[in-house]
Amino acid sequence: MLVQHIQKAAVLGSGVMGSGIAAHLANIGIPTLLLDIIPRELTKEEEAKGFTINDKEIRNKFAANALKKLLKQKPAPLTSKNNIQYITAGNLEDDLEQLKDVDWIIEVVVENLNVKKQVFETIEKYRKPGSIVSSNTSGISIEAMAEGRSEEFRRHFLGTHFFNPPRYLKLLEIIPTKDTDQEVLQYMKTFGEDTLGKGVVVAKDTPNFIANRIGTYGLLKTVQEMTNSGLSAGEVDSITGPLIGRPKSATFRTLDVVGLDTFIHVANNVYEQVEGEEKQVFDVPKFMEKMRDNGWIGAKSGQGFFKKEGKTILELNPTTMEYSERKKMKAASIELAKQQKGLSAKWKTLIYSDDKAGNFLWKIIAPVLIYSARLTGEIADDIVSIDQAMKWGFGWEQGPFEIWDAIGLPSSLEKMEAEGFEIPLWVKDMMEAGHSSFYREENGEVYFYHNGGYQKVSVSEKVIDLKRLKKQGKVLKKNSGASLIDIGDGIVLLEFHSPNNAIGADIVQMINYAVDETERNYKGLVIGNQGKNFCVGANLAMILLEVQDDNLWEVDMVVKGFQQAMMKVKYSSKPVVAAPFSMTLGGGAEVCLPAAHIQASSETYIGLVEVGVGLIPGGGGNKELYLKHLEQMANGVQIDLQAVANKVFETIAMAKTSTSAAEARENNFLSEADGISINSDHLLYDAKQAALYLYEAGYRAPKRKKVPVVGETGYAALLLGARSMLKSGFISEHDFKIASKLAYVIAGGKLPFGTEVDEEYLLDLEREAFLSLIAEPKSQQRMQHMLVKGKPLRN
Repeated sequence: MLVQHIQKAAVLGSGVMGSGIAAHLANIGIPTLLLDIIPRELTKEEEAKGFTINDKEIRNKFAANALKKLLKQKPAPLTSKNNIQYITAGNLEDDLEQLKDVDWIIEVVVENLNVKKQVFETIEKYRKPGSIVSSNTSGISIEAMAEGRSEEFRRHFLGTHFFNPPRYLKLLEIIPTKDTDQEVLQYMKTFGEDTLGKGVVVAKDTPNFIANRIGTYGLLKTVQEMTNSGLSAGEVDSITGPLIGRPKSATFRTLDVVGLDTFIHVANNVYEQVEGEEKQVFDVPKFMEKMRDNGWIGAKSGQGFFKKEGKTILELNPTTMEYSERKKMKAASIELAKQQKGLSAKWKTLIYSDDKAGNFLWKIIAPVLIYSARLTGEIADDIVSIDQAMKWGFGWEQGPFEIWDAIGLPSSLEKMEAEGFEIPLWVKDMMEAGHSSFYREENGEVYFYHNGGYQKVSVSEKVIDLKRLKKQGKVLKKNSGASLIDIGDGIVLLEFHSPNNAIGADIVQMINYAVDETERNYKGLVIGNQGKNFCVGANLAMILLEVQDDNLWEVDMVVKGFQQAMMKVKYSSKPVVAAPFSMTLGGGAEVCLPAAHIQASSETYIGLVEVGVGLIPGGGGNKELYLKHLEQMANGVQIDLQAVANKVFETIAMAKTSTSAAEARENNFLSEADGISINSDHLLYDAKQAALYLYEAGYRAPKRKKVPVVGETGYAALLLGARSMLKSGFISEHDFKIASKLAYVIAGGKLPFGTEVDEEYLLDLEREAFLSLIAEPKSQQRMQHMLVKGKPLRN
């Protein structure tokens, strides 16, 4: 018997990982019990306050303190601080009875097999039949934990290894035992993907499972090669980050973030269970153990491989154990690689270059590729699982076998064999059978090599791959900035693909075409893409160039065109659904606000941030955010217009940006009716379903209505706060000028309070204010600074 659905959960252990998992469950809306041990004794402060060990406040102290930390942690584990209400703190003695009410129990206690077995023995006395029990261990045998438990317990038991921090890292490794019921395994895979929003990989019960096994091996190989080559941590990090498709934290900054104590524990776990050359690699260098003993474990201690002194970043010399200024590697291949388009071309340029960078990268990547091939079948069933684990768990853009294909399998094998590497037999057999790549593509479908042939990579129906659709000829129309793509079932998608998805005349043109085409021939339109960010605003460089050439009329035309395109989106006779994710700033937010429905990724950072470049929103953003606030008011309730104007003014004037879709809803960028996709890979599918639902429900364009404004008296009220900030020195004269223009637009100009105006009137006010600010030299300085430095200028 399996519980029908996970409605309630319990997390046992409230450390960083346990509380992070509880927070992730709370973000989804799952009520969660967070339990930890009872303190053995009182602190002196607690004794002085008259507490006893029997007081509930003391007995629940560890879990309760963990909840307080969740509200302060950076990056935030909670998508909204309000989600803390879903977590209840308790302890592992008084609250065990409550386990009978939960559907999933997750163990996250200390990494000690005997302790874990004792916990599971206790759990079995209280859990209800059919409830799922899992361990979040990062490497202890799942089979060993289940020893001694009943058959029913073992059938519902498995490993669920989250990566830290659980909110942000996509990977969830699921590790079944030989007794785990297939129905339980399948349920957790689906639940992990659809409800938890994870990239789920099934791993085998081996030391450190998949990602940590290969990732730790690769990190230690890099450390060894760094010392052999006489390089520094800074030099290594300068070529093992974005240049090769890895996170900005590269190698040693990653170790500092993870914590050297944690890393050494993970490495030792493999070291104790393997033999031969592999054991040698997992033997942590003595200087790293000395760093740990010194307390130099990384970010949480203030120093590790790097430490900051003032604005200077210093790097550790592992030989002298002293710090000096961080260095970057310089080599011809690095500059050549930067000029290449696409990661595969960068890899090839680097890996076959006979210079410092090329030789180093070859020496650290070749062993990892061979190691990954050797472990295929041992740690995971296939190469796809390994590649996905490394991409989702370590943030690699390409997994080991994708990298191998990128550098060319035949030429890399020739080089490896010439250098004495031992190539796994199955890779040799693959080559001898005439197969020269691990993956191949046919008709937009991807196949992977497995057991002597190629199998199709299984992709969820909820994953819409725009690259694949383009290869299948689904593009209806395109220009330099955007494409209109048929995504099936009568729905089309408008994709931005200009640099940074910045909005210019080409995108505005495609928006108009997309709405017209949808109204003629389709059920609905989705505006979305699969770039790095949804859209970071208007094409600032183009605007600045036109202004500096005295072409203000040209900017006026572009801004007016954008405003009218947004009105077309809003009043389309067919539903338009916006699907924002990641950075959705300025014009990106303005594209979303007038849509019939917003389906946002959970990790959406949305805001009208134009004041940062000396402007105000010019594409209708002020009006639409104001209307969003008005629409949130319950029918029949007297609207406090001034309070609404104040809130909108504050949001835009302070360039408030949500740190999640949940927070965007609290800031009224999203309404209660708008949707949030937990799994970012399902975003376009969810948006498509929303468009279909609206169409099938008989969607009608909204009726045009007059908008009540606060007018002249409201304008004066809005300026009060800004004037006091100016007098106090918190803002500059130019900041005040921008605030004045913004206040005038939101107030609706110098009209009597409560006057109702049409939207075109507000758009004209907005455009006039935008154009007047763009002509200001200080605003132009701010725009120039943002383009060159990538951060705001305060002048």
